[in-house]
Amino acid sequence: MDPDKSLSACARRPGGTPAHVECETFGPQQYGPQQNGRSLLNVVRAPIARALAPVGSALDRLGVSPDTVTVVGTLGVSVGALAFYPRGSFFWGTIFITCFVFSDMVDGAVARARGGGSRWGAFLDSTLDRVGDAAVFGGLLLWYAGRGDDLLLAAVALWCLVAGALTSYIKARAEGLGLRCDVGIAERSERLITILLATGLSGLFDLPVLRAGALWVLAAATAVTVAQRLAAVRRQSLAEVPGR
Repeated sequence: MDPDKSLSACARRPGGTPAHVECETFGPQQYGPQQNGRSLLNVVRAPIARALAPVGSALDRLGVSPDTVTVVGTLGVSVGALAFYPRGSFFWGTIFITCFVFSDMVDGAVARARGGGSRWGAFLDSTLDRVGDAAVFGGLLLWYAGRGDDLLLAAVALWCLVAGALTSYIKARAEGLGLRCDVGIAERSERLITILLATGLSGLFDLPVLRAGALWVLAAATAVTVAQRLAAVRRQSLAEVPGR
């Protein structure tokens, strides 16, 4: 689940012109074109892809499709976040979630073993990423709105959930109009790593300030990303208007 993958990901625009899109996955891109290298995880993508190649080949031989891996991964993340986090089990919840988060790397390996993926696979992967993200922040929201007893942090978690989806929607809509929208300081991989790492460590060392601090940082960073993307789209749109 990286540079923000839009719902228009890995497709072609009407008329056959390739849309400038990036699949926002945590791991190697499952189906679409290569990413532009800005993401934190791009440094380790190639070696991880090579390491997972045998796993992808084995699953392919067993008849497991990339879409199946994607769906199972999303279900695992969602169940882990909504079953553990609202009860305050942050360390083990994060361990459970992390096991399934890496399914985005595995489904890519299976797709490569099959000789490539499909537009449907890219669309499904991108859509279900939104579900997984919502579950993670939704689980934290439920904790703070319930036993965590902190409505302010519940609201911050809600903002992170909404703004994260908004960054991807802005990109999808912009690219649907033929505009580039690959700017932003808080891409999906960075957001996910930050919240999972902070949440897991907060549970391990009983330091809730780590979790709260990460939410505030992500709330601010995601707001900046939304503003950056809106500004980028507006700038390009005005440049197309004669006399502007």
